[in-house]
Amino acid sequence: MSAVIRSTSTRLVDQKAAEHMRLAKFAKRKLINQIALILSLSAMLFGLFWLAWILWETLVLGISGLSLATFTQMTPPPNEVGGLANALWGSFLMVSLATFVGTPIGIMAGIYLAEYGTKSRLASVTRFVNDILLSAPSIVIGLFVYAVVVSKFKTFSGAAGIMALALIVIPVVIRTTENMLALVPAGLREAAYALGSPKWKVITSITLRASRAGVVTGVLLAVARIAGETAPLLFTALSNQFWTSSLGEPMASLPVTIFKFAMSPYENWQKLAWAGVLIITVAVLGLNILARVLTRNKH
Repeated sequence: MSAVIRSTSTRLVDQKAAEHMRLAKFAKRKLINQIALILSLSAMLFGLFWLAWILWETLVLGISGLSLATFTQMTPPPNEVGGLANALWGSFLMVSLATFVGTPIGIMAGIYLAEYGTKSRLASVTRFVNDILLSAPSIVIGLFVYAVVVSKFKTFSGAAGIMALALIVIPVVIRTTENMLALVPAGLREAAYALGSPKWKVITSITLRASRAGVVTGVLLAVARIAGETAPLLFTALSNQFWTSSLGEPMASLPVTIFKFAMSPYENWQKLAWAGVLIITVAVLGLNILARVLTRNKH
């Protein structure tokens, strides 16, 4: 009888010790979780503080430089009235044509990687090169186009700027297209094949249609990226004080004009630089919001 009592008491002591250890581990995990949560919130608030400050300064200083002349007049000489019409037109033209050139190439390459050469050696090499292009600084692409195009033809040009921007668009669209097509369930493809559909028909009518919102989102994000690029255009399109639609000569762009005017000592140029910053910020923000809306509607 005494042995049973001792065994029972021993079990109770062991259970209490185990419970005590479990509560101690739980309290420790809870403390670590609270510390991690506080650090995460602090990092978020730190980032939001600087972001809000930047946006506030952009808004206040940008609005002061906005006027009707900003959208209707050419970039002015120092201390004279003018606007950013030629720079806005140049950016619109180069970004639009670069997107028009780079998007089909990126989509077709993404289709090949996702549908045809998923495990081929060519696909592996393509993915590797694409990853390098995604992580490469844009100034490297600008220098490449300068060496290949500008130095050969002995002139800066809008066409060279379009080529540099298109090289930035292509890897973004390739990666997005491949990832979106990979998310399409294999059952959809197999059902279409069972009905006798050829592969090209399955891609155009099933997989691309199912991933359309994601692909369009990738294109919009690529446009948002190249809209603010300055370094590639400094080495390719350079700038132009006048309105031009010729792709064979230097062409103004909003990022380069902002860079040039912001570095100047002239007050009117600095005001126009801040107005350009506000315009390009609103444009990029709008594209990102549109991409988010398309992604949300997809799900």
